Amino acid sequence: GCELVLRLGHRFLRVVHFCFSDKILCMWFRGWGLSFHFTTVAKGEEYRKALARHEHFLALKLKLDHNDHVLDVGCGVGGPAREIARFSGCKVVGINNNQYQIGRALKHTERENLVDQVSYVKGDFMAMPFKDNEFDSVYAVEATCHAPDKVGVYSEIFRVLKPGQCFAAYEWCVTDKYNPEDPVHREVKLGIERGDALPELATTTDVIEALKKVGFEILEARDLVPDSEVPWYNILDGGWSLKNFRASRLGVWMTHKMLTVMEFCRLAPKGAVDTHDFLVKAASALCAGGKMEIFTPMFFFHVRKPQE
Repeated sequence: GCELVLRLGHRFLRVVHFCFSDKILCMWFRGWGLSFHFTTVAKGEEYRKALARHEHFLALKLKLDHNDHVLDVGCGVGGPAREIARFSGCKVVGINNNQYQIGRALKHTERENLVDQVSYVKGDFMAMPFKDNEFDSVYAVEATCHAPDKVGVYSEIFRVLKPGQCFAAYEWCVTDKYNPEDPVHREVKLGIERGDALPELATTTDVIEALKKVGFEILEARDLVPDSEVPWYNILDGGWSLKNFRASRLGVWMTHKMLTVMEFCRLAPKGAVDTHDFLVKAASALCAGGKMEIFTPMFFFHVRKPQE
């Protein structure tokens, strides 16, 4: 019995060590899954099913089918791309500037037998390696918030989208309730930007103006947060509940202590504890922004490129 416990414990430490020593992103993907974004959640709805529904919403808005050649801007490890391809039958090309994430995306795509439908290109979405008017539809899931210039990224999307076709996305924004004169609001906003390696968060008005400036016609634009029966940030805010243990205060404390021991024993690389604490602060800022209703991770818009 003791031998089995030791073997399982050793295996667990090897897995955790791999996550930290290979790529720190493993922390997020193992805890979150392969669709790394937020979603509206209905009461009693399983979170992974809510994520899929959130992705299906984009496919339905864009009316995707098996004839469509679609671009996923900032595709991460391809979770939404694979789900949308499977749901709609379309072919999806994901663009991502991170080779490690593309490598993971390729492995999962092969494992899910979707290599004929989903492919990936390493590239900068501010200067995409695609021809003009190449795609039937374009979508982005909480990705273009990383763009240093909204007009720049939307211009590239406009360029590669066929005339008369549509672009839909979820964007991170500060809401109308954000007060730049309020020091608490400013601190929370800065915490989100620093914790998630973002340029300055745009307002919803900034996003709409940028879309119009590059030539898009606005079909729909609204914050989906009010549609969520369960607060979107609950996945990050476990409080003292055991239901969402890894995000609970006890879970966070235990993870911190475990990593402290592992780093001391050189089972985790130097800086693992600091990285964990950094991510916890980022989550805390997101929760604060959600609770104060000054931040939304799901400002949805559906826009069209005019016919030439």
